[in-house]
Amino acid sequence: MIGFGAQLSVHPPAEQFALVQRLEALGYDSVWTGDHVSFHNPIYESLTLLASYVPITRRIKLGVAVYLLALRAPAVAAKAAATLDVLSGGRLVFGVGVGGENPKEFELCGVPHKERGARVSEGIDVVRALWRDTPATFNGRFTRFTSVSIDPKPVQQPPPIWIGGRSDAALIRAGRQGDGWVSYVVQADRYAQSLDKIRAAAAAAGRSMDGFTAAHLVFITVGRDYETAKKAWVSVLSKRYNQDFEPLVKRYGVIGTPEQCAEQLERFRAAGCNYFLMSAIGDPRDERLQHEAIAAEILPRFRSS
Repeated sequence: MIGFGAQLSVHPPAEQFALVQRLEALGYDSVWTGDHVSFHNPIYESLTLLASYVPITRRIKLGVAVYLLALRAPAVAAKAAATLDVLSGGRLVFGVGVGGENPKEFELCGVPHKERGARVSEGIDVVRALWRDTPATFNGRFTRFTSVSIDPKPVQQPPPIWIGGRSDAALIRAGRQGDGWVSYVVQADRYAQSLDKIRAAAAAAGRSMDGFTAAHLVFITVGRDYETAKKAWVSVLSKRYNQDFEPLVKRYGVIGTPEQCAEQLERFRAAGCNYFLMSAIGDPRDERLQHEAIAAEILPRFRSS
């Protein structure tokens, strides 16, 4: 079965909580947030935000796509993530990525920008060791400790770690270390090629791909027609990422009527995607209506088949 999550934009707290509860009622499998310490738009701290959803939901998975692990000490990240998994009864999906589009963020956190990939690869191993072992020992380039335990351990043993990114380094990391992969701003043909690279990296590392989740972050705008949806898509994403998205709309947008959007999603399913993270692009005041339309008119097309 194809999984569906919703990645939400930032709202005032009461609106944020009401929207999450509505997503669970609509049948979404998971709710997601992005992650930055410093960004050109307001953004909540990711694990803190997901923890606020725990007492107001019961079933829906809580995911971060993707947590910029290089910006934090991996032991602190492991402790916070383990706590969230325990409090939620085992509902965390820990997406991890390198980031780097905002170098000032790394300066703020005292992390050399050029070390971010190496720090993430090592940090994943540190997090897993601390989640698993009592006591744990690790001797790496950036982190070293002997006979240390963090408790309580996560409910899930271990929580799934999905690797985000589209570079070759990210794809190799996903194959060697990931329980899943999250892509973004790629086309379906590149998605299929990327999965082949992930499979090759997993095989080289002697890892099985059984149970591996192949996800895609979808920038989607459902509208009464293509042109209306396109206008909203370009306007919102250009402001969000501080660049012109007009040249990218035909390559990376999932835009139009529900039928048109479903046709575009089908290309990714055919390429091997089995989990969609739906980021509804439009006026934040319309985000609930967008997700209600997606739940009513798009999700059933994939779940019924």
